[in-house]
Amino acid sequence: MKTKSTPEPGNLRERALRLLARREHSRAELVRKLGQTGFAQHDIEALLDEFEEKKWLSDQRFAESWVADHRVKAGSIKLTYELRQRGVSDSIIEAVLGEQRDSEFERAREVWQKKFGVPPDNAAEQARQMRFMQSRGFTTEVIRKTLTNVD
Repeated sequence: MKTKSTPEPGNLRERALRLLARREHSRAELVRKLGQTGFAQHDIEALLDEFEEKKWLSDQRFAESWVADHRVKAGSIKLTYELRQRGVSDSIIEAVLGEQRDSEFERAREVWQKKFGVPPDNAAEQARQMRFMQSRGFTTEVIRKTLTNVD
């Protein structure tokens, strides 16, 4: 059985660049992933500081990318939660999602249309549709507006 040895410092840079080449990552995600492989915390922090200075790593860019990829299926509540779980600061989340607030109702309408397409015909069905929309992270206000404006 192989024993786990301490990784070489040069491998840290290579591994971090490989992760960033696949997709945008938040700083917190990279710290977690690189820390799990056995690199020293102070080496990780120093490298990520350098990456941020060179604009290779940006929580703002990560948040914009994440929202662009996930906004079709999720409301602002869910997007906020997911970004916080990935270590993005509240100020960046607010800035990125602030741009999306205008389209929240349209996105909710599209999600509802794709899933249901027909207005609820009784209270139980309305509750079911509302729960589904809540699970997708839409606010109660947007859900009510969506369900009352059903054609």
